[in-house]
Amino acid sequence: MHTLLRPLLAATALALPLTAGAVELPAQPAGLTLEKVAMFTRHGIRPPTKEPAAGLAEGAWPAWSVPYGNLTDRGAAGVALLGRFDRQFLTARGLFPAEGCPAPGQYKVEASAKERAIRTAQSVAEGFAPGCAVEVSHPKGDEEDKVFHPLTFNGAKLDPAKAMAASSAHLPPGGLSAEMARYSKEFDTLQRALGRQSDDWCAKKKLPAGCKLTDLPTALENDPDEGRPDVGGAFGQGSTISQTFLLEYLEGKTMAEVAWGRVSRADIELMLNFHPVKFKYENRPGYIADRAAAPIMRQMLSYLQDDKVKLALMAGHDTNIADLAGMLDLHWHIDSYPADDTPPGGAIGIELLRDKGGKRFVRAFYRAQTMDQLRNLELLDLKANPAVVTYMPLPGCAKGKDKTICRADDFFGLVDAKLKSASQP
Repeated sequence: MHTLLRPLLAATALALPLTAGAVELPAQPAGLTLEKVAMFTRHGIRPPTKEPAAGLAEGAWPAWSVPYGNLTDRGAAGVALLGRFDRQFLTARGLFPAEGCPAPGQYKVEASAKERAIRTAQSVAEGFAPGCAVEVSHPKGDEEDKVFHPLTFNGAKLDPAKAMAASSAHLPPGGLSAEMARYSKEFDTLQRALGRQSDDWCAKKKLPAGCKLTDLPTALENDPDEGRPDVGGAFGQGSTISQTFLLEYLEGKTMAEVAWGRVSRADIELMLNFHPVKFKYENRPGYIADRAAAPIMRQMLSYLQDDKVKLALMAGHDTNIADLAGMLDLHWHIDSYPADDTPPGGAIGIELLRDKGGKRFVRAFYRAQTMDQLRNLELLDLKANPAVVTYMPLPGCAKGKDKTICRADDFFGLVDAKLKSASQP
């Protein structure tokens, strides 16, 4: 067990006070029994995936304890707490006993080839089934990662023209320039945090000395590797940098270290608005989402249809979650994050339930820690301090008053149609 977790897990649920953020979790629909769950989680806290560009900010970027892109120890501890919560959540619903190792085949865990995803999967499994030998399957390297990064392989790349048309259909009148105007407050906050851009940085971007981040040309561009549109320029920078500030905060750095002490917690929340905007154009449009998410969805369906499996966990990346959300038109809101944002360690879950007559149903939820629960490594507890669990409408198949539940046949039919569509060029 990781050393950061020992003092936390030494506490008991009875010792936890009811916190102001504690809320009662959504109830399971009456008359339904939970049969199995397939979850897809984003990795936990990491540094930037590469060294930030020199001259982008007025000040040296803070040091991290692990190489760029790898999971930090705090990131591992945070997702282990989520795994512990998942065990409580699923125990309360009758899927697993409170203690002990899952029977062979009941708990399947896999990850993308990236270290941060593999270690996330291992840490969640440690929290869910401490001391148990849980195998985490994963590709040996990026060259084999066809489930989590399918569009980078020959024959799977998107048609750039179709992808651009699908993305452009979501642009407001005036294009991304008009979109930028909507986020002027966020850009002002980001500029204040960064300070002055160096003349060398401006020159490399073919901008005059004294340039600002918002002077970058901002337009939808084709990604040569995947064929999906890329929101470059100021929006792309804003999404990446705001994530870096968030990760500094979640890592527990002092506010003097986060963004060089030039932002507040409220500023971080504001700048996170860049992240879902990028997803709106790069991941969520139907043509893009159906094809990018297809291998992951096929894998999740295989787990839901496997008689032995009770819980499957796949660990990957925020882009994977945005692709899945686009395929199923899922929307959520986690306290302290923008709508449809993907907190580190947050997960989409798909549940299979049955009624007394044997009919099966499907629901989908999003599960995550709040910003402060993760920054403070708060011990999560089902009653006293739960993670956020929110059930999402399923607009493609929900037919009754409760828009968060579908007949299983309708859900599988919807997904099958999308998978067949995704197999077309």
